Amino acid sequence: MANYTTQMDAARKGIITKEMEIVAGKEKMDVEKLRDLIAQGKVVIPANKNHTSLDPEGVGEGLRTKINVNLGISKDCYNIDKELEKVKTALDMKVESIMDLSSYGKTEEFRRKLINMSPAMIGTVPMYDAVGFYDKELEDISSEEFLKVVEKHAQDGVDFVTLHVGINRETAKVFKRNKRINNIVSRGGSLIYAWMELNDRENPFFEYFDELLDICEEYDVTLSLGDACRPGSINDGTDASQIKELMVLGELTLRAWERNVQVMIEGPGHIAINEIEANVLLEKKLCHGAPFYVLGPIVTDIAPGYDHITSAIGGAIAASHGADFLCYVTPAEHLRLPTLDDMKEGIIAAQIAAHAADIGKGIKGAKNWDDEMSKARQQLNWEKMFQLAIDPEKPRRYRKESMPEHDDSCTMCGKMCSMRNMNKVMAGKNINILREDD
Repeated sequence: MANYTTQMDAARKGIITKEMEIVAGKEKMDVEKLRDLIAQGKVVIPANKNHTSLDPEGVGEGLRTKINVNLGISKDCYNIDKELEKVKTALDMKVESIMDLSSYGKTEEFRRKLINMSPAMIGTVPMYDAVGFYDKELEDISSEEFLKVVEKHAQDGVDFVTLHVGINRETAKVFKRNKRINNIVSRGGSLIYAWMELNDRENPFFEYFDELLDICEEYDVTLSLGDACRPGSINDGTDASQIKELMVLGELTLRAWERNVQVMIEGPGHIAINEIEANVLLEKKLCHGAPFYVLGPIVTDIAPGYDHITSAIGGAIAASHGADFLCYVTPAEHLRLPTLDDMKEGIIAAQIAAHAADIGKGIKGAKNWDDEMSKARQQLNWEKMFQLAIDPEKPRRYRKESMPEHDDSCTMCGKMCSMRNMNKVMAGKNINILREDD
């Protein structure tokens, strides 16, 4: 029987767990260095003791930037089979994390199927499940009942839970004094704020934080401290409400670490591009180096239908400055529940952002992939290029749809292709743009 409670507890006792060994191997990092980072709280390995199908990943300082995919059933789109199809596709696309954001009905069936089949880490927002779990209106749910939902998710094997603990009464006062265009856009945050207002009570997750830590410690659930006051427009970014809540999250981080509970901090949604670096610095400073998990951030509010692009821009910048975990955004953001194709586009955009950031961060081996692609391009080795592509299907299709006269070119440049001509010139050959090749 293990003589530790959580990955952080093991790390602080000098114990190397099997999860640490797996993550160290994936990251090409010395396992003792990894253990030290986990002990400090700068890296987390979300690994619920009941998630038996998990292939663990690390999130945090010095590691590859990970991405999360949001899935789940809603009242307007209640189709478990379609969501499970998305899960299978997301896993095939090698995502490291899936969050079940199901918000309608008895969600346990989908959640359990997801956990049983997924080697990726699984996160949830228990607040979404509470209304359906008890079949009660929000204001009628008790503090104790909220905690029981968290415990149920932990028992089922969820690796990390997002809970909006930082929107306490003190933060709420700051929010009320400092007007925004978009108020509180976090779904979970708005629900907990509404509950507080309707019941004239303190946030139950803040009031009973120690009891929450009991649950996380027992199952080794990583606590993802949600940002209820994350900005929903670039106008609201880096304002008093957001920073006040971040300060509270920093204090809660220290309390969690005292119990050896692993912590991630969730970050902004919409941030002007020139404020991203400062936001990462503030999180790392105020939250003591805990891993930073960002939604995007989306860098402009004018592009509905293209927010996988606006978020990939922000995600690449955020991660290059030290953010550790990117929540993907799809073209359907703000518009509808994503389709399978929406999800695919969101995953690819987030993976590109994460990889670009890893090159900037100097993550070991990240640039090797790009170098191999560059060599294949110079060799005009189309098949190798397709194999190396982050999405092999699309470039292969583009090539097939528009085949050139000469195989050593494409229909953009033809025989004026720089790669083709430089290869010939460097080999002492004539390039023969107008004539047929010898």
